[in-house]
Amino acid sequence: GGTMKRRAGEREKELKKKKLLEELGENRLPYMTPADADFHQLWKTKYSKLVFRKSDTVPEELHQMVQKGFLTLREHNCFFQDLVRIKGKDFLTPVSRILIGNPGCTYKYLNTRLFTVPWPTEGYDIKYCSPEIHDACKALIRLNDYLHIEAVKALQGQNLLETKEIKDTAVTDREQSSATSVTEQGPVPKQQSGVCVPEDDSTSLKNRTSYNVTLLNYMDPLQMLYLKQEPYFGMGNMAVSWHHDENLVESSVVAVYNYSCEDSAVEESTDQNLKGRDPAVWHVGLKVAWDIETPGLAMPLHQGDFYLMLDDLNMTHQHCVLAGLSPRFSSTHRVADCSRGTLEYIFGQCELALQNLQTGSDSMAWSVKSLEAAVVKQAEEIHNEVEFEWLRQFWFQGKRYLKCTDWWLKPMAKLEEFWRKMEIMTSLVVSEIQKQEVEEQRSETISCFLLVLKERQKLRKEWTVR
Repeated sequence: GGTMKRRAGEREKELKKKKLLEELGENRLPYMTPADADFHQLWKTKYSKLVFRKSDTVPEELHQMVQKGFLTLREHNCFFQDLVRIKGKDFLTPVSRILIGNPGCTYKYLNTRLFTVPWPTEGYDIKYCSPEIHDACKALIRLNDYLHIEAVKALQGQNLLETKEIKDTAVTDREQSSATSVTEQGPVPKQQSGVCVPEDDSTSLKNRTSYNVTLLNYMDPLQMLYLKQEPYFGMGNMAVSWHHDENLVESSVVAVYNYSCEDSAVEESTDQNLKGRDPAVWHVGLKVAWDIETPGLAMPLHQGDFYLMLDDLNMTHQHCVLAGLSPRFSSTHRVADCSRGTLEYIFGQCELALQNLQTGSDSMAWSVKSLEAAVVKQAEEIHNEVEFEWLRQFWFQGKRYLKCTDWWLKPMAKLEEFWRKMEIMTSLVVSEIQKQEVEEQRSETISCFLLVLKERQKLRKEWTVR
């Protein structure tokens, strides 16, 4: 059901977009840059959850470490264009990327799962291909710590810490007191009353600012033969089209550190008659999602600047990246929702599925313990998950991670072992079902089992094509 609903939602968005672009025709919606008189007013009122910090606010030593790290990763060819899937078609991203973060953590975007090159983490033995790559990953965890602290300060500064729960509590209390006094109803146990106990502020803070990954981007616009034009406002060349970041913890902060390799030559065009954004300079563009009343915002990014998208800005607004002329790196720090995206999680799932396999020293004598529909269905679904969300996603993007570290090889080999056992389990289920006596139990098991197998068949075809 999820997929159907999502497809319908996508179709609806496509139609809205098409209609809007048709309505616009040759016209463009208005947008502002710092050159406009009302820029600050617009920023304060409509884009207040965008926080911007100039390069000189960041310690010089950190700039140097991080920028050196970027250049190291580029020298070692660690940036890759991703083959992503949009509306059932595969595209290569114009921007090249690498994911760095907590060991065993992954980040999924546009149907492509990226696996972290682990940054140096206490308690983990991580072998890097060279000391320079180790230093680059270390620089990024330093930047991560710095941006974490900045994000906490920014949230406190904007008082964005009344968690949603607190607001709910206030409303519920008012409603209760106006309806009947609490004593008449008798004591209501907290859990059922619908009053959420607010998260401790510090917990909420930590959950929304403790970045577990950074997605690094690199692009040299002059190497790109073709860049899409920004369609709504006429902002010019786009490196990254309008989007919301996906797969993030709700209301978490995204922090972006910008390193445009500016030449003083490229720096600013001196043409004062230039209307709109300076095409030589990289910008981040923002717009309010599904709204054509509010003018857009284009914020120039210079070497060493960073910005934060606080709270729900990533949900209420969309952003894009507008290409300048110089090559540019960025480090985009995120709280990835990795509830289903860590090694720990998928190993746990595998153990769960394999509980239904009775193994012995003689693999000819292996058997399945239960043919109960629910048990079989769960195991086969996990079989699909480990195959399509992990093994195929990993090998599909090739051995690119090996340019930095061999960290993922062991866990992948272990997952593959689990998968082989699940393949055996599937064939055991097939032969056991045939022996089953009780008709209605049998048909229930078969229908569950077949659904998951059909899905597997369909996905294998799709991955073969990819």
